[in-house]
Amino acid sequence: MLQELKNSAETQEKAWFALYTRSRSEFKAAEQIQAVGVQYYLPVVAKLKKWSDRKKKILEPILKGYIFVFADEKERKLSLEQYSVVRCVFDNGRPAKIPEWQIKNLKKMLSKESDFLIQDGLIPGVKVKIREGPFEGIIGVVHESDNGNTIAVSIDLLRRSVIAHLPKESVFEVVKEI
Repeated sequence: MLQELKNSAETQEKAWFALYTRSRSEFKAAEQIQAVGVQYYLPVVAKLKKWSDRKKKILEPILKGYIFVFADEKERKLSLEQYSVVRCVFDNGRPAKIPEWQIKNLKKMLSKESDFLIQDGLIPGVKVKIREGPFEGIIGVVHESDNGNTIAVSIDLLRRSVIAHLPKESVFEVVKEI
C-alpha cells in the first residue's frame, strides 16, 4: 500500500519533457497538445523570409523537431497520443526530464531580440551566470566565434544550444555547479 502511494505521488509530479515531432510539425503539435490541455513550450524566433515577389516575417522553431511539455505522467502520455508527436526523448530507459532552469534560461534568452558583444577576458568553455545586463540571470557557456565571444544556452539532453552575442555592460560570475 505504501509503495502504491509513493508511485501515485511520483506520477503526479510535473516536469519538463522533450517530445520529438513529425517533420515540420512543431506548430501542429503545439495546437494538438494545447487542445488536450497540456502546458507546452515551443521556442521560436521571428525571421524575415524573402521570396521573389515579397518579404514576410515568420515564426520559426529554434529546435527543429522538438516541443517541450510541462506535464505529469498522465499528461505526458496524453501528449504522445497526438498525431504530430512521434515520441518522447528517453535517457537510460526512462522519459528524460529537462531541468526547469534550462527551460527558464532558454525562455529568458529568447525574450531578447538583439545581437550583442561579450566583455573581454572570458575564457571559452567556462560556464557563467550573467549578473547584470539584458540577459541577467541566464546561465550559459562562453564560446569563441568569428565575431568575438558568445554565450550558449543549452538543453543538455538534446545536445542543442542557442547562441547569442552579449552586451559589453553585462557582468558575469563563473558558475562551478548547478
